[in-house]
Amino acid sequence: MKRSLASTLKSIKLLIMDVDGVLTDGSINIDDDGKELKHFDVQDGFALVIFQKRGFKTAIISARTCPAVTARAADLKIDKVYQDAYPKTSAYQSVLKDLNISDEETCFIGDDLPDLCLFKRAGLAVAVANGRSEVKRAAHYVTRAHGGRGAVREVIEMILKAQGHWRKIVDEHAK
Repeated sequence: MKRSLASTLKSIKLLIMDVDGVLTDGSINIDDDGKELKHFDVQDGFALVIFQKRGFKTAIISARTCPAVTARAADLKIDKVYQDAYPKTSAYQSVLKDLNISDEETCFIGDDLPDLCLFKRAGLAVAVANGRSEVKRAAHYVTRAHGGRGAVREVIEMILKAQGHWRKIVDEHAK
């Protein structure tokens, strides 16, 4: 039996994200020295911080490797980071085993074909608004916001609201 979105959101304990096209807008910028530059959304980052403060776990699984991702993940204290993970299934299985979390307690956010294998596993598969059409069709939910432009924030707020945390968070910041 298929669960409702509200019911699914209430069971989430872990958020796993792709990077390019999810935590970033998908563009890859290379400077004159050949270093890759990425642009991350500050509101996505803040949402990850408040999410973790409520006891939720976070992970990144990316098919690519980039020092900027390593630095951003360290800054945000992401629990598990897997780069150069293609296909992504082995990294996904490792994250769940290491954190002792089930598929049903996992939300995965993706945007492109390499993410489809995890959409079949995660309890909540989310595609960003600018994701590929095949990914959006396979998703349980498609964000209104684009990747790198608040999509992660949107999903985190949905989870926090469904689990009764959001009002307390807002009140804490209004003091």
